[in-house]
Amino acid sequence: MIRKTLMTIRTSVKLMSLLIFAIIIIISLFAIFYKPTYSVSINGQFIGYTKDKSSLQKRINDYMEKGDESNQNIAFTEVQIMPEYQLCLLKKGIVTNDDEIYTAVIQDSTIYYRYYAILVDNEEKVYVGNFSEAEQIVDKLKEKNTNNIDKISIKEKYNTGMDQFASIDDAVTQLYEEKPVVVATTTKKNTNSTYSVGRKATSMSYQNMPINISFIRPISGKITSRFGSISRVRTSAHKGLDIGAPTGTKIAAAASGTVTCSSYQGSLGNLIVISHGNGIETYYGHCSKLYAKVGQYVNQGEIIAAVGSTGNSTGPHLHLEIKVNGVSYNPQNYVY
Repeated sequence: MIRKTLMTIRTSVKLMSLLIFAIIIIISLFAIFYKPTYSVSINGQFIGYTKDKSSLQKRINDYMEKGDESNQNIAFTEVQIMPEYQLCLLKKGIVTNDDEIYTAVIQDSTIYYRYYAILVDNEEKVYVGNFSEAEQIVDKLKEKNTNNIDKISIKEKYNTGMDQFASIDDAVTQLYEEKPVVVATTTKKNTNSTYSVGRKATSMSYQNMPINISFIRPISGKITSRFGSISRVRTSAHKGLDIGAPTGTKIAAAASGTVTCSSYQGSLGNLIVISHGNGIETYYGHCSKLYAKVGQYVNQGEIIAAVGSTGNSTGPHLHLEIKVNGVSYNPQNYVY
């Protein structure tokens, strides 16, 4: 009985060994004559084969993100239909055609360009290819003390075509507005002065600036979006100044005052509002943490919150607003 059992086991082992050997032979034959690859189709239509699906798709993704790197103004590229992959076995003699597949995928793509418009009173006046040039133009206008500097803003644009770009010098010449010659006459009976501007006379207060307190910088960082700018992430012109900084960076009070808000507020995320008296307020938006409490009096420079990316935000930064009686003013006129 034991001998029969041993013989049965030996027979089973031999059969199993033969089966494994046969499987190895079959796999070896497939490896000799066939290779695993991917059939590629677009919208159900076959366009070729690729042996490296990941490499081909990465090449397509890079094109969508960067476009043709020879043109620095390309922001991104929209591919209409992405390829579909199906694993299959092909004879080794069949050649893959990654380049032809790549060309077929991108040939109907839409290219979006990034450039910058310089606006005067929210009207686009000139266009430049990059933000650095736009900043140089604004800086030169400040140096020339142009009369319309408070109305000038920079807008980032995305379009399938580009407007004609102006040189820095031509843009400055076109945007510069000379200050009017002002002759002032005063009387002792009135705290206001009468100004003659050309043939037109008007009256204005000596204190024509609505903000008469001194601010400090809440954080140090790079300005990523300026007052009045318009972008795809907003429904209206930017009412503040965005300063990029790492999450957790400590935010200081720009001036002394009383905290009137310390909570989550919609698109501004975690928000601190400080009242400085005479209707003057500062707003600190998108915070990751709020340290100051409502009703607390904070001194200038005191830590009130930490930088974050809460609310309607594409990355960690501080959104700083300065308001007087509910009206927003450009923070760059008073800080940074």
